[in-house]
Amino acid sequence: MAGVETRNAERESLFLMADVRLEGAAQTERIKVRNLSSGGMMGEGDIAVSRGSRIVVALRNVGEIDGSVAWVQGNRFGVSFASEIDPKAPRTSVTKGNADLTSPRYTRPLTTYEDPARLRKL
Repeated sequence: MAGVETRNAERESLFLMADVRLEGAAQTERIKVRNLSSGGMMGEGDIAVSRGSRIVVALRNVGEIDGSVAWVQGNRFGVSFASEIDPKAPRTSVTKGNADLTSPRYTRPLTTYEDPARLRKL
């Protein structure tokens, strides 16, 4: 059945960063999230995972999600979440007063100013 799509969840193709922690480990590893659905994701990074590994994924605007590694291919791996999430939530802009300063600057939305008169003219 090669080439047959067996997944039934719609995936959001995106590029964002997440922190992953192996069950029982104290430190987290930063990975790239390549696609995301309500039930899982595909990650990419230099983290030593194997099929069946239990992990915790921290996503912006979602929080920490328990999951298990479903497959590994090179430095990419699939994660099956223990509970469903809203796959659009990590794409939602960070609102004023809820700034995600832990994410790299290039992944954060542009800052908007309420009073353009206060901006310096160049």
